[in-house]
Amino acid sequence: MFDVIHHVAIIVSDYEKSKKFYVEQLGLPIIRENYRKDRNDYKLDLKVGNVELEIFGVEKAPSRVTEPEACGLRHLAFKVDNIEETVKYLNSKGIQTEPIRLDEYTQKRMTFFRDPDNLPIELHE
Repeated sequence: MFDVIHHVAIIVSDYEKSKKFYVEQLGLPIIRENYRKDRNDYKLDLKVGNVELEIFGVEKAPSRVTEPEACGLRHLAFKVDNIEETVKYLNSKGIQTEPIRLDEYTQKRMTFFRDPDNLPIELHE
């Protein structure tokens, strides 16, 4: 019945800043970009493998609750083949990452970084 996730949607506080982060810094290709006049917001659809990441630029959206963590989306996680290469790439783009560590349950290497709205993003081998 449920084969794959079609898309994940996030709301961002600064559309242009987030577009630059996800497209220019992370290198995610744009599928569609639309201004929705009726909602006065932007919707940017990005390709992540066979899944879409929807970015909604909504003015005056409330800030993300990070401490204490609130119910809802906790973080995004991207599977990568080589975490060291990916971390080097992110660092070269000015994105700070946490130290690489071992996931105690999967025994795979992982790390985190954050988007412009402080959303945690995980890299997992």
